[in-house]
Amino acid sequence: MASMKLKTLQHALEDIETFDNPKIELEQYTTSSHIAACILHTAQFVYNDISGKCVADLGCGSGVLCIGAALLGAQYCAGFDIDPSAISLSVENAADRDVSGQCDFILCDVKKIDKNMQLKAFDTVIMNPPFGTRERGADLIFLKMALSLATEAVYSLHKTSTRQHVLSMAKELGVYAKVIAELRFDLPASYKFHRRDSVDVQVDLIRFALRVPVNNL
Repeated sequence: MASMKLKTLQHALEDIETFDNPKIELEQYTTSSHIAACILHTAQFVYNDISGKCVADLGCGSGVLCIGAALLGAQYCAGFDIDPSAISLSVENAADRDVSGQCDFILCDVKKIDKNMQLKAFDTVIMNPPFGTRERGADLIFLKMALSLATEAVYSLHKTSTRQHVLSMAKELGVYAKVIAELRFDLPASYKFHRRDSVDVQVDLIRFALRVPVNNL
């Protein structure tokens, strides 16, 4: 596909409707247009993992990653979320950007997705999973499910403080993992217990390759 500049992609993802009342138990933090664009642009123009591919997002929230993948030429995108309001929001956002024909949004419990979905049904999974702050280990549960669905690659955000643990798990699973970007995730004051307007969380964008990497990319 023709190249799309990072700023063009970010602009296309701006103003996507997000949660009015995010659920703390689900760690519903919106993926910003800047971070979503960085992830997707890298996945496509460095690794060729989006255009013409079947792409999934586990815990899709507002649908920004699916929508962005569709804009970059994905053949098919599917977003999965346990929250009905997230699914409704994703459907509306996809319609607003004229990519409904490329995207499906499915209500399901990601933690049980291996019991309800055909495994290895997607080329690529791109996701911003729960960081495991509210439910210990939730990030790794999502990662294992993503690896069970993808045939080529998984892109996932994880707190930098958990890097060694995540990379060790990938090694145990026989998956090649590489930190391809270090980002600052700006978490706005979304919940009543937040005392500051926003908090920057250091996160890694990690690419998990399910095939033997070429030149260690």
